[in-house]
Amino acid sequence: MEENWSMFEASKENKKILASFEFEPGKVEKGYTDRRLYINLLKNKIEEKPIDLPVKETFTGGRGYGIWYLWNTVSSNTKWNDPENEIIFCTGPICGVTQYSGTGKTHIVTLSLETGTV
Repeated sequence: MEENWSMFEASKENKKILASFEFEPGKVEKGYTDRRLYINLLKNKIEEKPIDLPVKETFTGGRGYGIWYLWNTVSSNTKWNDPENEIIFCTGPICGVTQYSGTGKTHIVTLSLETGTV
């Protein structure tokens, strides 16, 4: 057991923090905080971006948000394994409400390896 722990510690020493982000919980209004977290792995950059009002007015959240943001960030030439491909994690406005079963879902939206589409 001690040998495994020392291997873990040695592995941990070789890691470094590439980026960090100070998170302030936002005010939740009708299930929304009107913001999203954007992480760029190529530039090691983390930033908070607003949810665009037309997106909020058109989609309820989750899958709709993800598809809209993917559609508007990748080009028609982007392949599933391109660095420009987005991986979008989206939740809906009732995510985490414990009174209703199934509300803990997260949608993951990206270009598919098998079809090359969403």
